[in-house]
Parts: sequence; C-alpha cells; structure tokens
Amino acid sequence: MLEKTVYRQLLSRAFDIPVSVTYWDGKTENYGDGEPVVKIRFNEEIPLKSFTDKPTLVLAEDYMKGIIEIDGSIEELVASAFRSTDSFLTNNPFLKHLPKMSHSEKNSQHDIQSHYDIGNDFYETWLDKTMTYSCAYFEHDDDTLEEAQLNKVHHILNKLTPEPGKRLLDIGSGWGTLLFIAAEEYGLNATGITLSQEQYDYTKQQIKERHLEGKVDVLLEDYREVNDQFDYVTSVGMFEHVGKENLGLYFKKVADFMKPNGRALIHGITGQHVGAGVDPFIIKYIFPGGYIPNVAENLTHIMDAKLQFSDIEPLRRHYQKTLEMWYENYQKVEDQAAEKYGKEFARMWSLYLQACAGSFEGGNIDVMQYLLVKAPSGTGLPMTRDYIYEADKKNVAAHV
Repeated sequence: MLEKTVYRQLLSRAFDIPVSVTYWDGKTENYGDGEPVVKIRFNEEIPLKSFTDKPTLVLAEDYMKGIIEIDGSIEELVASAFRSTDSFLTNNPFLKHLPKMSHSEKNSQHDIQSHYDIGNDFYETWLDKTMTYSCAYFEHDDDTLEEAQLNKVHHILNKLTPEPGKRLLDIGSGWGTLLFIAAEEYGLNATGITLSQEQYDYTKQQIKERHLEGKVDVLLEDYREVNDQFDYVTSVGMFEHVGKENLGLYFKKVADFMKPNGRALIHGITGQHVGAGVDPFIIKYIFPGGYIPNVAENLTHIMDAKLQFSDIEPLRRHYQKTLEMWYENYQKVEDQAAEKYGKEFARMWSLYLQACAGSFEGGNIDVMQYLLVKAPSGTGLPMTRDYIYEADKKNVAAHV
C-alpha cells in the first residue's frame, strides 16, 4: 500500500499532459486535466527501490517484457516528462553519478560492434536507401527521409567549401554515404574510419561497385590510431561514443588531423543545458559506453585543442523528425524483428526510437554542428553563411 502511494506521488506530477494509470491492483487513476492522452498499465507490481534507483532502466525493461503497457504515443509521453520540472526524468540522480566505463581501444571496438554489427539486414529494413544512421536535414517539410539524409551530407560538405583533389577524413564513417558523395560530387579523396566490421565490409563493397578505388578508402581502426593530416575532417554522430574522459583527446586528435588552414565539421548529440550524460537503459541495451556531453563541455575541449569556431548550428527538430520517420518505418517491420531477434528486442527498439524522439522534442538533448578551423585561420571561408544555403539549393535542384 505504501509503495502504491509513492508511485502515485511520482506519477501524478511526472507529466504535463493528462494521463491515466492502471495499477497492478486493477484500479485506474487519471492525472492532469482533461481526457487522458496516454494510458499506462502496470500488469505487475514493480519494487519501489529498483524504480527509484534507475527509473528509466526499470521502466524500459518492464516495457520490453510486457509488464508495462502503453496505449498512446510514447514520444509524447517522454517529451511531456522532460517538459515537467517535477518529473523523475528531469531529476534523475543517476546522471549525477556516472558509472565507471572504460574506453580503451579494445572496449570501444566491442561497444561499437555490439550496436552497429547487429546486422546490415536489420538496419536496411527501416533506414533509407543511403543507409544513413544519423540526424537528417529537412530543407522542406515534405522531404523524404532519403532526400533529407542527402541534404544533410551536402549541408556538411558545403560548409567546408571543399576544393576538388583535396583530402577528407570522416571519423566514424558509418555505411559510407558521406565518403561516396565527397568523392563523386565534390572530387575529394576521402578516407573513412570505423570500428564496425559490418559497416567496413559494406563500405568496401560499395567502393568496388561504384568504381571508387583510389578515390575512397575505409579503415577498420580506432581514431586514436590514425597518424595523418587532411585538408578537411568530418565526424557525424561519433563523439557520443568516445566517453567523457576522452572528449578532450578526441578534439585534440581532430586538430592533429587538420592541415594548416584545415577545416572540420563535427556533428553530434549534445545537451544545451546540463546535458543528457548517460542513461542506464541506453548504456545497457543500445549504446554501451555512450556519453552525451553538454555544449559547454564540447566548447571547452574545442578551445583547449586550439581550434576556432566559424559556425555553430543546432538541429534538434531535425533529429526529432528523423526519429519519427525511422519509427514509422520500423513499425512496418517490428513483427519481422520480433520473429528474428525476439519480442523483447523488438519492443526495445520501438521504445528506443520513440523515447529518443520524445527526448529531442522535450529539449533534453540537441544536435549541434560545429564548423572549426585551426586558430586563428579560416582563410577561404566566405564572410557570411549565405554560401552554405546557396550551395544547398544548388544540390537540391541538381537532385530533383
């Protein structure tokens, strides 16, 4: 009876939308004004201590197992919780005490492969044809996911004002789309690095099929192993994997990779305020070893690396929409995923995609693009941002 009382106190102020909660004793209570937007059902009692220690992990695992059922939008439920200043999500003590995680080269490879090497066939079922697994960029409201992902690659490369024949390094190159476009459309000699065997094999195959030998290469190695310099450096969705203790080293390596007057475009998830830090559900099931820094952390490390900002652009709403489109695709293949990987796995990915969309919608996390040069240079970059958007428009027109 005491535990239910505590749950009622926690849940009654957790959301800024009306919700109904049906407890394990079959009794339903409504919280908030108006007709419930989301309905939550507890099929079993959840021990209070486990919930208060790591609420997101406990709720996620019980959702995966079917102990918790949710009728309505999980995205809206999560966004609502992050908007509520009294929510247990915005007052999560776990974020104040980071777990000890090793980001040695061996452990980093294991962490990356545990997520990205689930299988290319899994990702192919719900990503777009470009196999791009990062925030898209929506030039227009009606852009398809594929169009928006291509927009994103062009937006990144256009910010660098690249010159044909020069060299580009892509740190954490994924399935290679940025590499291919850099070579085919911008005339660059592009090198990617990844720790994912599946991504490496896929990129190698695409290089051969696209006849890009001698123009594009990919290395299966850690960013700390690279000892070379490039005219341009890109990194999309990478620094979230290096660990809090290695953020400074990561940005110093970016600086080391840049030739004099080199340029870098670093794109990744951050928090605008305290930062998302780490979440026990995400760490255990989705991104082992992951850490989401806040903007101030990144800016400090960038300054320590003697790099200079030329532009910073937030893309939070773009990632929210990207995740919504991924989830729309995933819904069509969730039964297929359950059949191959198990029902808990399928529910886990459904929860992950929706919860992340809600986290971006609620402002808990953001995406930033940092355009960097080696201080105090920047020669060759236009004086205003107009060049970026003019080039973006030309790319869109060329692909219509």
